[in-house]
Amino acid sequence: MKLKIITDCSGVDWRTIADSLKKVGMAYHAPEVHKRAFEASRTTVFVYEESQLLGFGRAISDGEYQGAIYDVAVLPEAQGKGVGKLIIQAILDQLPDCNIILYATPGKEGFYKKLGFGAMKTGMAVFTNTQAMKKFTE
Repeated sequence: MKLKIITDCSGVDWRTIADSLKKVGMAYHAPEVHKRAFEASRTTVFVYEESQLLGFGRAISDGEYQGAIYDVAVLPEAQGKGVGKLIIQAILDQLPDCNIILYATPGKEGFYKKLGFGAMKTGMAVFTNTQAMKKFTE
């Protein structure tokens, strides 16, 4: 599998981003909302095989010591082939001196543990749609 990593948002089909997030069971929004979110992020990563998008992710950060990873998704047919690891590593490479936090989809924590992430003892959030995010809270 010959993979291409793109770290800018030019040429991205934002409907594909929304559809991919929905397909993998993650929170998703209208395509234009994802476009604004990714373009406002400090770091973006899109992984393609030829012209097919296989996965993506983004991070917000101050660029100095804090960062947060969001929207990491790999299409089901590409899972287990190293695409997710490639996305996370590309993001971490762009934020080398930052502490990084992330949301993990329930059941995917083991994947992130293999990449060096650990569970936090303190983590709290305020959600705009508490009902939709109920599965992530106590």
